[in-house]
Amino acid sequence: MEKNLTRGSVFKTIISFSLPFLLSYFLQTLYGMADLFLIGQFNGVDSTTAVSIGSQVMHMLTVMIVGLAMGSTVMIGKAVGADQREEISAAVGNTVTLFMGVSAVLTVVLLVMVKTIVSVMSTPEEAVRGTVAYLTICFMGIPFITAYNIISSVFRGMGDSKSPMYFVAIACAANIVLDLLFIGVLGMGPAGAALGTTLSQTISVAISLWIIMKKQKGLSLRKTDLRPQKNRMAALLKVGLPVAFQDGFIQIAFIVITVIANQRGLNDAAAVGIVEKIIGILFLVPSSMLSTVSALCAQNIGAGRHDRAKKTLMFAVLICVSFGLLSVSVMQLAAEPFVGLFTEDGDVIRLGSQYMRGYVWDCILAGTHFCFSGYFCAYGLSLISFLHNIASITLARIPLAYLASTCFPDTLFPMGLATTAGSGLSVMICIGVFLWLERGKRKDLPRPA
Repeated sequence: MEKNLTRGSVFKTIISFSLPFLLSYFLQTLYGMADLFLIGQFNGVDSTTAVSIGSQVMHMLTVMIVGLAMGSTVMIGKAVGADQREEISAAVGNTVTLFMGVSAVLTVVLLVMVKTIVSVMSTPEEAVRGTVAYLTICFMGIPFITAYNIISSVFRGMGDSKSPMYFVAIACAANIVLDLLFIGVLGMGPAGAALGTTLSQTISVAISLWIIMKKQKGLSLRKTDLRPQKNRMAALLKVGLPVAFQDGFIQIAFIVITVIANQRGLNDAAAVGIVEKIIGILFLVPSSMLSTVSALCAQNIGAGRHDRAKKTLMFAVLICVSFGLLSVSVMQLAAEPFVGLFTEDGDVIRLGSQYMRGYVWDCILAGTHFCFSGYFCAYGLSLISFLHNIASITLARIPLAYLASTCFPDTLFPMGLATTAGSGLSVMICIGVFLWLERGKRKDLPRPA
């Protein structure tokens, strides 16, 4: 399982590590895409809206768990780079202990608050019942979502991005089959979509644990490794908490935008929900680069290869900008066919295409600041990522989205551009901080012990 990422061509290492990562993210995104696609084929706009709103809430929770797991990936990666065997085992053990506790608390709290969450989302009345059913079942599956992300963070920190890809592929295949059964055959609507997702996660976790135990994938844990240790928990949370809160606030910003769209009517709500799913696919490359940069840089920092860490950042930014330009070109020309994959409603297609043509520019800028965030996290400076995202949300993304909705009630295009403006502010802050650090104004830049 363990792989050293501190040698060889930087560009080739990025590609070989990120491709399985990219496919993993694609398969995870396919979960929600399959739910939304099939619900659109067998049910009406109310069910489509219920699944789009419910899946957005679940996406927010998932990315926060992934953000917290970033602390584990970085901590394990540094230990691997420095070849500290006992530190690797202790990091894995403390990760398991922390995340199991978090998942138990989250499950109870969210099940109690499910109706409140649906209300806060300004869910259209026609979609309330379906959204409550979807979220209730999904909240029951939080322990399995958490377990998958624990396994993934450990493997990626140790330089293995392929095993998580296999595990999520199992879940994705199971989800599609179960969705066809529950939504298509049994006619369970949004509840069926949620049940398929939850059971597929359970199957994936069960199979991945069986494989780990049977093949002994390089993990050796003792009871003492599972005992919470103050210094290791602190190291994990120092990186993971700011990233989790950052990702949470980003998703809250998108939820606020969804609420604004929901208040405009059912068609606007459905259009925004569909475009968020499509954008989720386009954001796979930026997201995979963020995680790739953090994992690769963590190992190189642990090995004292700071020049290689900087090269990793530069190549990742180049990849993201190139992909972003390609995405913009495609969506400006063909937004309608992509939105039309999920609905036959002409008004939803028109509104979704408007939103997409504004939103898609974010692929370029978000990809850039994602890479910088991964770099900062690897150095234990995840607070920087948290701060630039908070600034972009409060100073640009939300206020501009509100103004766009108020001033342009007949089109969603300006609301799409509001997200791009927020990412533009983040990019400027990231570049400024990076140049400041490079000029040596930050003499106490963390270095491995």
